[in-house]
Amino acid sequence: MTQIRVRDVMTTQVVTLKATNTVKQATVKLAVDSISGVPVVDEKHRIIGIVSETDILNLLLKYQAKLNIDDPSLYMLLSPMDDDSQEEHVREASKAISETLVKDIMTVTLITTTPDAKIVDVVKVMIERGVNRIPVLEKGVLVGVISRADVIFAVYKRKV
Repeated sequence: MTQIRVRDVMTTQVVTLKATNTVKQATVKLAVDSISGVPVVDEKHRIIGIVSETDILNLLLKYQAKLNIDDPSLYMLLSPMDDDSQEEHVREASKAISETLVKDIMTVTLITTTPDAKIVDVVKVMIERGVNRIPVLEKGVLVGVISRADVIFAVYKRKV
């Protein structure tokens, strides 16, 4: 029996961001494309980091703590990034979050794989390291992403 490889189940039409994109742009991309993380690439499509929902939520919580609001009900999480009807200090924090560059919050220590890696080995790494997605590189260039969802879908389709 042949081993299923990453190339058999990976996503090849990868949504990406640039380091100079803003957190607001990243948030929109994650929400619209219904994904939990996105690779950050340079002009030659080489991966330089990943931005995840966790990175964005950590930034929101950092500003939430700075605001020192009496009601700690995650006010920043409930405030739109471009709402100008808020109190001035909240509006300023919202603007700062929105304009933060992706390069300032992205994860730069990455786990990567290749298209020819065995899917079972990649799944073990995902579980051991607690990651949801792993960029797939060929000759240093991003060619895909393998996610837990890709693997689950492959199981559903009985490819694995």
